Parts: sequence; C-alpha cells; structure tokens
Amino acid sequence: MPKFVVMADWDDVPHLSEAEKVELLASIPPHQRDARTKGVPQLGSGAIYPVPETDVLVEDFEIPAHYARGYGMDVGWNCTAVVWVALDRETGVRYLYALHKRGEAEPSIHADAVRSRGPWIPGRIDPAARGRGQKDGSQLLQDYIDLGLFLDVAPNAVEAGLLDVWRALSTGQLKVFKSCRAWLEEFRLYRRDLKGRIVKQEDHLMDATRYAVVSGTEWLTVEPVTQREEPMVRQVEMGREVLGWMH
Repeated sequence: MPKFVVMADWDDVPHLSEAEKVELLASIPPHQRDARTKGVPQLGSGAIYPVPETDVLVEDFEIPAHYARGYGMDVGWNCTAVVWVALDRETGVRYLYALHKRGEAEPSIHADAVRSRGPWIPGRIDPAARGRGQKDGSQLLQDYIDLGLFLDVAPNAVEAGLLDVWRALSTGQLKVFKSCRAWLEEFRLYRRDLKGRIVKQEDHLMDATRYAVVSGTEWLTVEPVTQREEPMVRQVEMGREVLGWMH
C-alpha cells in the first residue's frame, strides 16, 4: 500500500482564529516556528535567543533593597560562571546585574566571589554539581554548601530552560545591565548548528542564566533587615562614642 506525507500549515486548520494563531506563535521558540506553523520538517539553526540587544540591555542602577535576589551558577574546572539576578515583584521584571567568570580555580575562590556580593543571597547550581568534583572526586554541591553558600540544584530541563529564558528576554521580563559585557559576548555567540544542536562553546554564563531563570522566582530572597541595619547601628554607636568623648 503506498504511503503519502501530507504537509499542512495553520491556514489549513479552520478552527484556529487569527488571534489564536498570534497567541500560539508567541509561545513557540523561533527555531521551531516554521516546523510548527508550516509543517516544514526542520531542526532549526541560528541564534538561540534572537532578541535585539537594545531590547535586552539597560543602564546600570543601584538595586533597591526590596528587590528579591538570587544567582545561577555553572561549575567546571575549565570555567565557573555565576550571574546574579534581582526581581522587582511589582513589575515581574528580573534584572541580571552582576557576574563572575573564572577558570582553573578551586571552589573556595569562587565561593569567596559569591559571598562578596551578599552571603545571604541564595543560588541555583548546575545539576551536574551533584556528580563528581572538579579534581578530588568530592561532590561540588556539598563543597560549596560547606563553604557557606545557600545552594540548591536547578531543574535539569535544557529545552524548557531555553524556552523560559527566551520568553523572558522577548517579553521584557529579563533585562541585563550594560556593564555585564562578558554576558553580552556569550549572548551574541549562543547558537544552534545546522542539526539543531546547541553549540557548546563559550556558553557558561548562558548556562548560569538558564539555571537562574528556569528555577522560577519563589526562591529569590530579599536582603534580611538585620543585614541592612548592622552598618547603621554601628554608625549610631560610633556617634554616641564621639559625643561621650566630647562631654
């Protein structure tokens, strides 16, 4: 019995309204759009996040104390990368405001860099960190926890994570500070090959971003009041000491 392949696109589906087509199209990653809307068999290639840089970058500003913060962390001996995000819960916009990227360094070096931006900030780490360590065979996740970091493992769904990041970038729900130039360099190179596979070159900050975004927003944390009050309390105490000395 002969077999036939029929190619049909959305225009051949009478129950789809124009408004529904627009809504569905917005939910599909760019590299899959022809396959899903026109029935064209393809894997897709090109930029993973085809969003104009001008729509992504914003001028740096001081992060308000009430913004909830967190970081995504991609680990490896050749390169470990961290990106920090801050969420404005009123608008739902996350701002990627700082990063760390360094190769061939012990976990303690990276942990010091992370703690320097706020030891209270929680993170989501590469799921592979539950496996063998960089050099001595220990578990990296536990290494970093022992070094004082508040860490949990990010979901290990690559395509779902890429879709989450793309949606956030394309809808203005994820913005990046202009000072994060290393992030922008990776963003420009982040792509799929002709077989639809992610090109795994210089993508550590992109992975860290995916871990931070795919983990949602509930885990992001506002700086504890005690952390903000301590410097002020010390200033008051010093003022009292000065007044006491003057009297």
